[in-house]
Amino acid sequence: MKKIIERLLVFFIGIPLVSALVLLLPYKFNLALNMAVIFFSGMGALELSSMLEKKLIHIPKAESFILGALAPFAVTLHISFGLPQWIIPAVIMSGAGWSLISRVFSRKAEIEFITNYIIGCFSVLIYPGFFICWIVFMSGWGNPPAILLFLFITFGNDSIAWLFGTLFGANNRGIIIVSPNKSIAGFIGGIFGSLIISIGAILLFTSVFPLTDTSLPNLIHTAVIIGICTGIAASLGDLAESAIKRSCDFKDSGNFMLGRGGVLDSIDSIAVAAPVFFLLFSKLLNV
Repeated sequence: MKKIIERLLVFFIGIPLVSALVLLLPYKFNLALNMAVIFFSGMGALELSSMLEKKLIHIPKAESFILGALAPFAVTLHISFGLPQWIIPAVIMSGAGWSLISRVFSRKAEIEFITNYIIGCFSVLIYPGFFICWIVFMSGWGNPPAILLFLFITFGNDSIAWLFGTLFGANNRGIIIVSPNKSIAGFIGGIFGSLIISIGAILLFTSVFPLTDTSLPNLIHTAVIIGICTGIAASLGDLAESAIKRSCDFKDSGNFMLGRGGVLDSIDSIAVAAPVFFLLFSKLLNV
């Protein structure tokens, strides 16, 4: 019961806060949101580095946070502050370069762990940073409701998957080894939730979708593709993080978020779904 109350509190408090952040603070292409993405990406990388310790992969905490925040920080420099686009690969490559050369002059006793260090650095640089930075790219559209739609699709996927799993998942759990508590009912419910949110948004708020063909069949077709593909990516993101936790013998990535465990537990679906939604929204709507 405590877990349910905590999840409900996060839902009813968190959703309005996120909506306000996106809709009420559009200054400099949602700079406030972009800063939040940078922070949570760094915190997620910190949690990942803590899990990697179980595999004898040690990355100093400061380096973990910086490397994890680097990709969304680089994109923010371009989107919100107008720096040239080449700043993005330049900043990311500086992090990758640091990972490769920073231990060149290590002591003899440390040499055998250099490969582990490099693997760990590249891991936190890519996940969650390189995935979740696509939310910052979305802010470049100048269409805050579209960002909110993405967040609602992923939040809805997680919440409805949990609800369906609780109600109908008793006899269909354990199919996926890395997350035995996940059920087929929950997976189907999550995809269904993402689909309904996407269709509802495109029918009720057509202005969010700058389509040239606004006929009903085309609107529904676009919404179905975006909803299903983003929902599947969100579910796979959740399972991918579960695989990492199980491999490292962690139940939760941390305890930062009330009722949800760690930061990485809260952004795993968002991170993997972000590039999928960005690509689909950009290509289907010619943004």
